[in-house]
Amino acid sequence: KFIYSEKEREGGNEWGRDREREGQRIQSRLSEFLCDQKYSDEENLVEKLAAFKEKYMEFDLNNEGEIDLMSLKRMMEKLGVPKTHLEMKKMISEVTGGVSDTISYRDFVNMMLGKRSAVLKLVMMFEGKANESSPKPVGPPPERDIASLP
Repeated sequence: KFIYSEKEREGGNEWGRDREREGQRIQSRLSEFLCDQKYSDEENLVEKLAAFKEKYMEFDLNNEGEIDLMSLKRMMEKLGVPKTHLEMKKMISEVTGGVSDTISYRDFVNMMLGKRSAVLKLVMMFEGKANESSPKPVGPPPERDIASLP
């Protein structure tokens, strides 16, 4: 049986509070995009922004409002498309315009709503389409005989 100190128990609570604050910061930025003329013709903007917020928060592992290299690495692995360190640095540079080593929420939304197709945007769109496709079979594979093997 493990005995945790008060400080160790507080870590989980603190992480939850950080997560909540980050969600509130992102929520407050949504109005920027809703009021921006550049996105006024975007269909289902509110729903898209909600989905982007959820996805962004899923990969903002440190709750600091940025997706860093390690968070991006984890995201790519989770999506089933692992990338090299150099490829990920290039992706971040592509999204941020080479200005930053981390992806901010604003950069992320601009990338997802923008007309330019960044590698990360293509990966994210592929993930969405993959989730919509037919469900994977459940249970054991069907029995095969020796003649049907290649």
